[in-house]
Amino acid sequence: MYSTGGRQTAPPIKRHHTARYYAHRVRESLTTRLSKLICSIFLGLLLVVGVVSFILWLSLRPHRPRFHVHKFSVANLAEGVGLTEITFNVTARNSNLNIGIYYDSMEASIYYKDQRVAQTSLLFPFYQEPKNTRVIYDELKGTTITESSQRTSELMNDLAKGSVLFRLELTSMIRFKVSTWKSKSHRMHASCDVGVDQDGNILAPYKDKRCPVYFT
Repeated sequence: MYSTGGRQTAPPIKRHHTARYYAHRVRESLTTRLSKLICSIFLGLLLVVGVVSFILWLSLRPHRPRFHVHKFSVANLAEGVGLTEITFNVTARNSNLNIGIYYDSMEASIYYKDQRVAQTSLLFPFYQEPKNTRVIYDELKGTTITESSQRTSELMNDLAKGSVLFRLELTSMIRFKVSTWKSKSHRMHASCDVGVDQDGNILAPYKDKRCPVYFT
């Protein structure tokens, strides 16, 4: 018995745990550690898979072809109406590292303001390898520049100012190819604004200019 301030108290009772209790604690501790280890491995694998997937997405994500207009000329431009010749030279660049492009069709249209003054089918279907550049060249003959008196007047006013702005639009049906997989067809447009001088030759600011590309 213990005495505290004149009062007697019983000694504290010592608890003795059985072997089964300690075995249960050990199993519980091992289970907790194993669970933490499995969670750590799972999170690590998830991180690795995420990084690998992101790298693959970056490497296999298709980039749009790059179009640049290098030459463009309009013969007999000063006449305003009647037959003429329109010549252009454009390059299409596939900048993808591992992705090829199928061009199933391509059509060229040339506009003066909102009026289409020329149209023709270009090339035959072809496959463009990765990191490859294709030259697109054509010469359109017998094109009527304008038919309305309003467009004729506008064309003459532009000529008097020293430059005329045309728009060359290339419309293609393309498919992307990765290894043996091929995508569905996409309608792609390359829209190239081209200015020419009074002689019908391309102006320096428009030469080698990159054309915006969009899909519909």
